[in-house]
Amino acid sequence: MAPSFGRSISFPLSPARASRPRAAAYHVRSVSLPCRSHPLLAHLCTHIAAVRSWVAAPASPSTGLAHLDALHAALSELLLLPEARSALQYGSATAACLLDGFLVLADAHQGFQETVVELRAHAADAQAALRRRDDARLASAVRSLRRAEKDLARLAASVRSAAKFPTPSASSSAAEVEVSGALAESLAAAACASAAVFSAVESVSFSATSALASKKSMASSFMSLVKSSTKPASDDEKEVAALERLDEVDACVAEIDSASDKVFRSILHTRVALLNIQTQTCC
Repeated sequence: MAPSFGRSISFPLSPARASRPRAAAYHVRSVSLPCRSHPLLAHLCTHIAAVRSWVAAPASPSTGLAHLDALHAALSELLLLPEARSALQYGSATAACLLDGFLVLADAHQGFQETVVELRAHAADAQAALRRRDDARLASAVRSLRRAEKDLARLAASVRSAAKFPTPSASSSAAEVEVSGALAESLAAAACASAAVFSAVESVSFSATSALASKKSMASSFMSLVKSSTKPASDDEKEVAALERLDEVDACVAEIDSASDKVFRSILHTRVALLNIQTQTCC
């Protein structure tokens, strides 16, 4: 016999959801999620909490991506349950919001993959220019790095739009409210974590471009004061620091390369699962 949705556990609302009057009408203090109904739902709640915890104190981007991958794996398992499938009725506004949200996530992660590839190439150009004392090439590489950083900031801002919770309609059944609430919480957590990952990579690149700008500024001011064939020690130190920051960019991108692809594919898998549920319901 399939277990019914019964007793529930509660955890605090996210700040964005708590501030919405309509959401407050349905959820006075917390989001209630079933805990006795099925172990997979409790498993999903555990991963939601882990993702939220990482967002509160983000460490390496690769760790954030690992949490995202685990969250989507738990989502895929939950969407196989009859209870979850029946809760997402064809034409449901909640299901439509979830589909839109996961589409935003997928687009953002695809753009993220493309941007980090460019970031790695620009960092390599900057390293080569530094070692060869090619100022023109270095300036071009720095401009390219800054454009990539702006792209990452834009992606982080766009993906936050997916963190909006779809609010179940007043006519929703208890089971639909419970399941759609868990799915919406997952979407919001994934969106927040994705934005944090993008921002973390942007920060690594920004440290490199700042070091490059510092090195260029110091070298220019020195040359305006004295003509010498020997570089001052402080300029050498700035160059070493800039190269170290660029190495960090390369290492960061190398570390997240396969992980970001896994997350992107898991997001697509989740969205396809939602579409299949709607299609089967319609038929």
